[in-house]
Order: sequence, then C-alpha cells, then structure tokens
Amino acid sequence: MKISKYIEIDSEKRFGKPIIKGTRISVSDVLNWLANGMTKAEIIEDFPELNEEKINACLFFASTREGHLGIAS
Repeated sequence: MKISKYIEIDSEKRFGKPIIKGTRISVSDVLNWLANGMTKAEIIEDFPELNEEKINACLFFASTREGHLGIAS
C-alpha cells in the first residue's frame, strides 16, 4: 500500500501529526475511534470525507511504525 497517497505530515496542520490528506483528521483520531469500538462504516458515516482505503492506510501506517517505538515488555 502506498500510504503517501492518503497520509501526509505537514507542520502547519495538527502540529505536524500524520493526517489524512485533504482533511485535518489525524491517523491517531482514526486509530482511537477504532480502538473505542467504532466500525469503519460508523467512522465513514460520521466523517464522509473518509473511506475504507483511507482508514486502512491509517492502520498500515500505524503497523509500520510499531516496530520503531522501542517499547520494552
């Protein structure tokens, strides 16, 4: 998946957090909604500027960053 098609980091928007292109919705927003039990359909209903591909891009973005967190168990 080419996440740069869907996600950008712009220091002028949301303090440089990764966001969905063309919106001010951050990757973190989407991940929090999913973690709190919202379905993809519910998110799209509430935020019609999103679609399943953009939500999947957020998940992929997060999964590629997980290995770089350095969290010790």
